[in-house]
Amino acid sequence: MRLSVISNLINATLIGNDKDCSSIASLNFPSKDAIVLLSSQKYLKDIDLNKYGAVLTTQEICELISSNVSLLITKDIQKSFILLASLFKHSSSYSSLDNNKDIVFLGKNINIGKNFRFGQNLVIEDNVTIGDNVTVGHNSTICHDVIIGNSVDISNCTTIGSEGFGNFRTKDKLWMHIPHLGKVVINDRVSIGSNCCIDRGTIDDTIIDSGVIIDNHVHIAHNVKIGCDSAIAANSAIAGSCSIGKRNLIGGMVGIIDHISTCDDVVISATSTITSNIIKPGTYTGIFPTTMHNSWKRIAFWVSKIDKMAKLLKIKRI
Repeated sequence: MRLSVISNLINATLIGNDKDCSSIASLNFPSKDAIVLLSSQKYLKDIDLNKYGAVLTTQEICELISSNVSLLITKDIQKSFILLASLFKHSSSYSSLDNNKDIVFLGKNINIGKNFRFGQNLVIEDNVTIGDNVTVGHNSTICHDVIIGNSVDISNCTTIGSEGFGNFRTKDKLWMHIPHLGKVVINDRVSIGSNCCIDRGTIDDTIIDSGVIIDNHVHIAHNVKIGCDSAIAANSAIAGSCSIGKRNLIGGMVGIIDHISTCDDVVISATSTITSNIIKPGTYTGIFPTTMHNSWKRIAFWVSKIDKMAKLLKIKRI
């Protein structure tokens, strides 16, 4: 692709020779037909920019460059790099319904919008509505009564709308499963990673609001509501009937117990366990620092005695 075309697509200004470039290179592996990202001036003394086809950088760094390499100057280097990477991203070999109905199971009363793309072994059950520009990866399942908005990306081996883990224990100690009659509603511009499971609501719906991004191996239980533009990292689990606010950032391996609510603009550190409501924006961490095992055993012993010590000292609980 010509640099003049690329510059228009990524909101950058071209300075220098217009030429064809076919890839993106890292600073460690130069290529004469590739574009390199230069986001900090500290790298200038260690690299020869003439070994690259072009450099994506800022106006401030541009003024420090003395080589004749072609430059793509941008005011927002992170956004421009994302747009640049999108131009060179490999497109998976997904299918359209018109030509490949033999590799997808379709139930009854399905409404699918324009430009729907999907992988092998897709299952779509009854009464599903899917908007425009939706992609669903290989070996995924969209269960009955799921509603998916526009521009949604669902990766491989993900299940949307499975039965939630709602059970009742009878007087004779036997488990009875509670039927889940609600839906899963996924609004516009949501991205869901591979091997995720989002359960349907018991009566009310499970709702993933617009702009949410979800990493791989995430479980979202029945009746959960995720606020718009939130992000959930891998291996996190959110138990039933939680309400997550807008723009929450949930780190990897976070566990949130049932019926918890968080306000907007909350950050939860990786591996934290959330056991009470969060009502004030900020960063929250619920873990002890890692230490030697023998030290941890002594710490754990005294932590288990805190309640008894408080009673002996007659310390008022908070």
